[in-house]
Amino acid sequence: MIRRSGKIQFLFWAAFFSILLYLWVLALGLQTFVLPDEKPMELPQQEVALMFILYGFLVVTTLAGTVVSVMIANRYYTRFFGAMVIIVFATIVAAKGLFG
Repeated sequence: MIRRSGKIQFLFWAAFFSILLYLWVLALGLQTFVLPDEKPMELPQQEVALMFILYGFLVVTTLAGTVVSVMIANRYYTRFFGAMVIIVFATIVAAKGLFG
């Protein structure tokens, strides 16, 4: 078994959870707003609140991974988290463009 430093393990788990949270937010948004069985009469409050909470956790894990990877000068995770930040904000801009 290969032993890695605690910083690299933190970066791995931060990357894992940021991808997991991003896919969860994406699936929830698609199921609630894009692919519903019928058009909702009013805005679903619980799903919107859950999406805000998940986006908050996603931003925290992504930015924490970015800061740690820059501080230890790990190029792979710096690129990964930089791309993740761009994808997260592009998703927010796309959702804003679609739903006003």
